[in-house]
Amino acid sequence: MKALPHTHSCFVCGESNPFGLRLRFETDGHLVQTRFVPRTEHIGFKGVVHGGLIATVLDEIMVWACAVPTRKFAYCAELTVRFLKPLAPGEEVLVTSELVVNRKDRLYEAKAVARNAANLTLAEATGKYRPLKTTDASEMARDFVGDVGWLLAKPE
Repeated sequence: MKALPHTHSCFVCGESNPFGLRLRFETDGHLVQTRFVPRTEHIGFKGVVHGGLIATVLDEIMVWACAVPTRKFAYCAELTVRFLKPLAPGEEVLVTSELVVNRKDRLYEAKAVARNAANLTLAEATGKYRPLKTTDASEMARDFVGDVGWLLAKPE
């Protein structure tokens, strides 16, 4: 697995965001994954991680799942999340995602899943993503830490 770059400011992966999750993503060129251990301050109901936070992590990993094979960053146009089992603070989950459909670089469809150590699916998501304009992507890339050049290059 190859480590993906991260940013300074992003809530999910930003290394300089004092309120962020500081997650790191990796890929085999197709699948993208991260490990997430929510903290007690991430709860909604007592003892259960807030669903919006889980949805945020699922959205972020699907953005990366779109970017890896297409070499284009995208923003979420539609997000559907199914919460199957509660996630407790301190419980590590493996979150994985992959691009399912590329509609002529106009719309990407991705899926993601969060599983605990017992391999139980806690949440799953699908999303539709619109690619950023090249100028917007270049501006965004200025916030990255790590080698983003291979992502912005045309696929071979």
